[in-house]
Amino acid sequence: MTTKTGPMSVEIGKASGGGMRGAVAAEWTKLWTIRSTYWGLAGALTLMIGLSLLMAQATVSNNTDERALEHPGVVSVSDIATGSLDMVQFVILALAILMITGEYATGSIHATLQWIPPRGRMLSAKAAVAAAVVFPSGVLLSLAGTAVAYPVLGKWGRLDAGDVVHDALMTGLYLAVLSVLIIGVGAMLRSTAATLTTAFIFIMVLPVMLANSRSELLIDVAKGLPSKAGQYLLKGDAPYPATIALAILAAWTAAALWGGITVLRHRDA
Repeated sequence: MTTKTGPMSVEIGKASGGGMRGAVAAEWTKLWTIRSTYWGLAGALTLMIGLSLLMAQATVSNNTDERALEHPGVVSVSDIATGSLDMVQFVILALAILMITGEYATGSIHATLQWIPPRGRMLSAKAAVAAAVVFPSGVLLSLAGTAVAYPVLGKWGRLDAGDVVHDALMTGLYLAVLSVLIIGVGAMLRSTAATLTTAFIFIMVLPVMLANSRSELLIDVAKGLPSKAGQYLLKGDAPYPATIALAILAAWTAAALWGGITVLRHRDA
């Protein structure tokens, strides 16, 4: 993320006031004054629509092709959008990552820390802004994926208002919590590439490796990872209830933020 320093930044600080409120206002202003925010959200929407269309077409094909090994039958339309989230989430995470690592890349982190000296307040403000933006974005992404999948599925799609609302809200919640978590990781690693790579390994690769292992212990470990907890929160078909899944996500997020704040206090810029 790039930010401008100088008179404009000083005016933002004066207009916003101090404390947590001023810190949140400053982070909000920075986020919406760079093009990458708009490009990222547009990219996430485009990817969600594209993947939802492909998954809906694949479902129809598998149901109508006698040669298909699996016939999924009638599926919940909102499940298509939820399934597309495996890839879409990384576009959203990239936006959250840039909120912290982009400032280290440009050197603007020095100005940010001068405006907001308490390290915990600075990182908490970034987390609050990320959650406030990502939650409604996640809801809209889920609704968009559901909307484009419905006409493609035809008779193979089941549209239930309760499922649509539940999946949209859980998608927004999952992405918001995951974005806050990755901001904490970004504060520790400070590199966009390193943080994005860590996110991909931790969210996509490691859970699959552990879940496919022959060790019951490793399989149980996989169930406690944030991505698995997120899947259980979204799909509801889980070895533990949604409240436990949310608690696991909250615990990982709190640990990541604590780690980020600790690193900032010891070697901030």
